[in-house]
Amino acid sequence: MEQTARTRLSLAPRRRYARLAVALFFFLNGVLLATWAARIPAVQAQLSLAPAALGTALFSGAVGALAGMNGGGYLVARYGSRLVVILATMSLCLMLVLIAFVPSLPFLIMALALLGASSGAMDISMNTQGVAVEHLYGRPILNSFHACYSLGSLGGALVGGLIAGWNIPLPAHFGGIALAGAILAFGAIPALLPSFSDQGARQEEGGTRVIFARPTRATLALGLIAFCSLFGEGAMADWSALYLNSNLHSGAGLAPTGYAAFSIMMMVSRGVGDTLTARLGAGWMIRCGGLLAACGLALVLLTPWLPLALLGFALIGSGLGVTFPLTLSAAGRLAGQGQATSTALAAVATCGYTGLMAGPPTIGFMASLLGLRLALGLIVLLSLGISLMAGAADKPSRSPSPRAPHSQKAEVERSAAEPPPGT
Repeated sequence: MEQTARTRLSLAPRRRYARLAVALFFFLNGVLLATWAARIPAVQAQLSLAPAALGTALFSGAVGALAGMNGGGYLVARYGSRLVVILATMSLCLMLVLIAFVPSLPFLIMALALLGASSGAMDISMNTQGVAVEHLYGRPILNSFHACYSLGSLGGALVGGLIAGWNIPLPAHFGGIALAGAILAFGAIPALLPSFSDQGARQEEGGTRVIFARPTRATLALGLIAFCSLFGEGAMADWSALYLNSNLHSGAGLAPTGYAAFSIMMMVSRGVGDTLTARLGAGWMIRCGGLLAACGLALVLLTPWLPLALLGFALIGSGLGVTFPLTLSAAGRLAGQGQATSTALAAVATCGYTGLMAGPPTIGFMASLLGLRLALGLIVLLSLGISLMAGAADKPSRSPSPRAPHSQKAEVERSAAEPPPGT
């Protein structure tokens, strides 16, 4: 009994260090991607790109991200998330610097494809680390990591806007952010969890790790929830300002406030989402999130008054903010059902980011046929679909096999006996 108590005490600082390290990587991912996004106009002007050419380059980044997620899932399952997350972060920093020096469109396309692949691999590996830390805590904490990503995105966009206003050259801007990110990432390496914490499910007979497995019904359902959630998020990012300006006649100055309200409440909901999930459960949180998003968008589409529309956008952000992180957390629990953590995360995340890519053009196509108000009504239906599929998140968490000679819990306890990083 005394040994167990000492083990728990020694485990506490180790998991706190790990939680801070993973939060830092989420924050850095948001900062690095927002830094690039804030200077897209500068890159376009530097290379004299037409809108169609820029769109092609941006699409290569999206394709690279999807490839990076799936490739990253395999690499994490084989080598562990600790190695992959640091390599992907270094690659993301390097690609950000490289973009500042591209001389032409073909080089920009290649650089953005590599940037996207690095970000996709980083996304899967840091989420795998996050799920492993969540298992150590024994309670929901993944939303807090995604809140750090949102905070990083906001910070990167604000700093990028200021630097762009001061006309600081791209190499100095991107190089400074990348260097700071690389230094912080290297400093966080000792606090990351070791590879055994995320090696995924093992077959009961031979103890062999399963890297690829046939998707279960639960995985597919979680993928659909992720698709619907990020479909709505992408549509809000690209069409909210246009809707307020063209349908509610807000004027160009107030048009971006809808997305601002959406983004702020998304970050807030992720900040409090873990506490609410611990009380209500993941299934109820996703169910309520889908209903909240549907009601919020219905309010936006039905009201002619701008303040009520802004309230509606805030409700959409509150509902969709927690949905995607909770699907990833649920996917991590599928690792005990014959599938590696990273490959389950990669499958669900790929579905989600496919929705993020598909949302804006689908809404645009429908708007050309039906009008923007009716086109956005599709997201109301998808949000209701999220609520209907929410039960997929209520699956039992993985547990160590009783027949395994060395359980994951025992390995974590032995690891906790090591001195905390920096001591």
